[in-house]
Amino acid sequence: MSTATQEIFDITAATYDADRAKLIPCYDAFYRRTTDLIPAGAKNILDLGAGTGLLSAFVRQWYPEAHIHLLDVSAPMLDRARTRLADDTNVSYKVADYTTTDLGSPYDAVVSALSIHHLDDPTKRDLFDKIFSALRPGGVFINAEQVAGPTAALDELYKKLWLQQVREAGATPDQIADSLYRQQDDRCASVEDQLDWLREAGFTDVDCWFKDNRFAVLAGTRP
Repeated sequence: MSTATQEIFDITAATYDADRAKLIPCYDAFYRRTTDLIPAGAKNILDLGAGTGLLSAFVRQWYPEAHIHLLDVSAPMLDRARTRLADDTNVSYKVADYTTTDLGSPYDAVVSALSIHHLDDPTKRDLFDKIFSALRPGGVFINAEQVAGPTAALDELYKKLWLQQVREAGATPDQIADSLYRQQDDRCASVEDQLDWLREAGFTDVDCWFKDNRFAVLAGTRP
C-alpha cells in the first residue's frame, strides 16, 4: 500500500467513523451482507485494512465466540479500533502493510471493507493469492469494496450518483471533502475483473453477492 494512502488515513482517522453512514448510501445492507457470508461457527477471522474496527464490530455481533485479528497500515486508525473494542479480550491487532506482512493462518474467514481498492491491480491479484493461502479449506474471503464501473462512462455515472445520494442523505460539505480527499489515491477495479482474479487465485463459488452503485460485496471459498 502506498505511503500516500497511509498518510491520508492517518490524517482523517478522527472523523472516519462519523462519516461512514452518510457516505455509504447502502451502509446497513452493505455491512450486513458481508457478515452474512462468514461461515457459521467461524472461530478465527482476519479483518484486512481493519481501520477503526467498524467491520469487526459488525462481525462481533454475529460471531461472539470468534477471535478477530485486525490488521491495518495506519496506527491512528487502529488506535480507534482499540477504543471501540476495548472490552473485547478476544481480538488482536497488528500495524502493518498487509501486502507485505505475513497474514498468519489458518483462518475460517478473511474479511475486508473499503480497503483493497487502494492497491494497484497487480497488487490486488497478488493479495488474492496470499489470502487464499491464509484460509483453511472451506474458508471464505469476503471483500466489501468500492468498485469501478465496467466502462468509463458508467464509472463517471457511479461518481455522480454517489454525490447526489450522499448530499440527499445529509452529508456535510466537510464530510464530502474528506471523502474526496481519501479517494484521491483510489485504484478501483470492476466487479468482473475482481471475480476473474479470485477464480485465478483458486477460489470457487465466486460471486458478487451485493451491489449498489459503486459498493459491492464479493466473495469466494477456498476448496
